[in-house]
Amino acid sequence: MSLAHLPDVDRFDTLPKLLRHNATKFGGDIAMREKQFGLWQTLTWADYARRVEQFALGFHKLGIGAGDVVGIIGDSRPDWVAAAVASHAVKAMSLGIYQDSLDPEVEYLINYAGARLIVAEDEEQVDKILNLGDSIETVEKIVYCDPRGMRKYDDPRLMSAEALWALADQAAEAEPGLYDRLVDATEGEDCAVLCTTSGTTSNPKLAMLPAGRLIRHVVAYSDMVPLGPDDEYVSVLPMPWIGEQFYALFQPLVCRNKLNFVEEPETMMHDMREIGPTFLLFAPRVWEQIAADVRARIEDATPLKRWMYQFGMKLGLKAAERGRTDKLADFLLFRALKDRLGFARLRYAATGGAALGPDTFKFFMAMGVPMLQIYGQTELMGVYTIHRADDVDFDTVGKPFNDNYEVMIDQPDKNGVGEIVSRHPNMFLGYFKNEAATAESIVDGWMRTGDAGYYDKKGHLVVIDRISDIATTAGGDRFSPQFIENKLKFSPYIAEAVVLGDAKPYLTAMICIRFAVVSKWAEQRRIAFTTYTDLSARAEVLDLIRGEIEQVNASLPEAQKIRKFILLYKELDADDGELTRTRKVRRSVVADKYDNIIGGLYGDAGEIDIDTVITYQDGSTQRIRTVLAVTHMQPAAALSQAAE
Repeated sequence: MSLAHLPDVDRFDTLPKLLRHNATKFGGDIAMREKQFGLWQTLTWADYARRVEQFALGFHKLGIGAGDVVGIIGDSRPDWVAAAVASHAVKAMSLGIYQDSLDPEVEYLINYAGARLIVAEDEEQVDKILNLGDSIETVEKIVYCDPRGMRKYDDPRLMSAEALWALADQAAEAEPGLYDRLVDATEGEDCAVLCTTSGTTSNPKLAMLPAGRLIRHVVAYSDMVPLGPDDEYVSVLPMPWIGEQFYALFQPLVCRNKLNFVEEPETMMHDMREIGPTFLLFAPRVWEQIAADVRARIEDATPLKRWMYQFGMKLGLKAAERGRTDKLADFLLFRALKDRLGFARLRYAATGGAALGPDTFKFFMAMGVPMLQIYGQTELMGVYTIHRADDVDFDTVGKPFNDNYEVMIDQPDKNGVGEIVSRHPNMFLGYFKNEAATAESIVDGWMRTGDAGYYDKKGHLVVIDRISDIATTAGGDRFSPQFIENKLKFSPYIAEAVVLGDAKPYLTAMICIRFAVVSKWAEQRRIAFTTYTDLSARAEVLDLIRGEIEQVNASLPEAQKIRKFILLYKELDADDGELTRTRKVRRSVVADKYDNIIGGLYGDAGEIDIDTVITYQDGSTQRIRTVLAVTHMQPAAALSQAAE
C-alpha cells in the first residue's frame, strides 16, 4: 500500500492539528463506529472533531490548561479518545486509568498526577472517584458521560458531559475562533499523554509522551504495517495501555483507518464478525482464550468434524513452518472458522504486551491468520520491533523498524544473551515527577528494558524473560518461567500458570484452571461440582491437568520438566495484586502470598490445608477452607534423585 495518504507530520505535529486537518479534508468520511443497543452508530471525521472541540472548550472554560492533568476512566468509547485529544488541545495531559482499577489504585494515580479534572464514563466509575472522598484534593470537577443513575448524586464536583458542552457553546459564542487559536498553540514537543507503565514490581510510573514523537513513530511503523482509510480496526483492549492508545488513538489520526468500539466485552466476537476487521491487536491472554474456546468446541464436535480439524491442523502447521498456508486445509476447515471468528478479512494480526507462547502463535498461523509479534515498552512509545509479513518467526519478535531504531544486547554472555537496551528518535520525555527513575532507566541515551534477550542468526530479536525472573535451579540449570508457562497456557484447560524452581532442586507449578472450559468438560462427564474451588479439587480434573502437563514436559529438557503441581483454589486476579492490569504475573506478590503453598510443593506432604479469606471488589468477603492435593508427575524416587 502506498503511504502517500499520510499527512505532513512536520506541519500537523499534534493530535488536535491532525484531527482538524482530517475533518477539513475528509469531514464526511467515517472515522469511527460504536455499537449501542445492538446498532452501529457512525461518527464522521467532522463529528469526531466537533466532539473534541466541545470537550476542549469546556475544559478551557473550567480553567484547565497547560501543565494540568485530565484523568479518563471507563471502557473504550468515542468519548474516551475525544477527551484525550481535547486535553492536548488545551495543552493539558491525558491520563488513562484502567476501568477495573480498585479504589487504592485510582487514588494513587490521581494524587501522583495531581489531576484537576476526571472524565468518567458512567455511574460505576463515578462511584470509584466519590468513594475516595477528601483524599483526592486536586480533583475539582468530575465529568460523567452516561447520565443513567446519576440523579441521586449531589456532589458539587459532578458535571454531566452535556453541561460541559453547554459551557463550550458559551465559550465559542463569546470568543469566535477560540478553538482554532487553542489548537494552533499546541506544540509537538508538549507532553500530550501520561501513560502508566506496567508496574510488575511496584506502583506504575507515568511516562511523558509528546504528541509529535508519537505521530512520527506511527509513520515509522506504517512502513511495516501500512493502513489506510479502507482498513478497519476493532478496539477491545483497555485504552490506558500504551498498545491500545497507539492503535486506537494515535494511528487512526495519522492513517485515517476506521476505528470500531464493541458494545460490551461479552459481545466482542459477535461485534467483530459484523465489522470484519482488516487489522487486530490482541494481548496474549485474548489469543489464548480464543484458541482455548476453539479447541474446546472441537472436542464437543462430531467424530467427523474432529477428524477434519485434526487433519486440517496437521496440514496447516506444516505449511506454517514454511511460512505458507495450506489451500486444502483452508478450504476444508479454516475459511469457515476464520469467518466465524471475524478473521476473514484480516491482513495483519498483532500480539503484544507480553510474550505469546509459540504453540499458540503456530495455532493461529496454521489457520492462516497473518500473525505478527511486536515488542516494546511504554517509554519507547510501545512497539518498535515487529515481524515483516514475509519474515515471521514463531520464537522471535522480529526486527527494529529501521536504522533509526537501535536495539542492542548489553554485556552479552558466551551465548549472546544479555539485557535488551534500545533507543530511537521518538522516545518519551522521562517519568513524570520522577527524575531519579528517569536517570536510572535512561543511560547514555539508551533505555534499559530489564528484559533478557539475544539476536538469532536471521537478525531477529528473541526475548527470553525479565532478567529478574530468569531462574536457576539448585543444580545450576537456568530456565525461563515465562517460556514454560506459555507452553502450559496453550492447553484449553489452563488459564494461568506460575512455574517455580529458583534455587530449588526441581521445577513445580501452581495452575489455575480455565473455569468456563473445565466446567463444561466436567458437566459432559457428569462430574458434580459447585464452585471454582470445588471443581479444581476434583480428582478427575487433577488427572486432566496432569495429562496436559505431561504433554508439555515431553517437549522440555529434563531439567525444565514440571515435577509437581497443585491446582490453585482461585484464579489469579489483578484486584488482589497478583497480576498487573495487563495480566502479567507479579511474581514477588505471588511468592509472598502463597508462601505456604510453595513450601508444600517442596515438602513431603501430599496435601496442603487452606483456610483463607477472599475479598471481592465490592468489599464482600468469602472464607475458603479446602485441601490442595500435591500431584507428582513422576515417582518419588525420581524426585529424590533430582534433589540430589
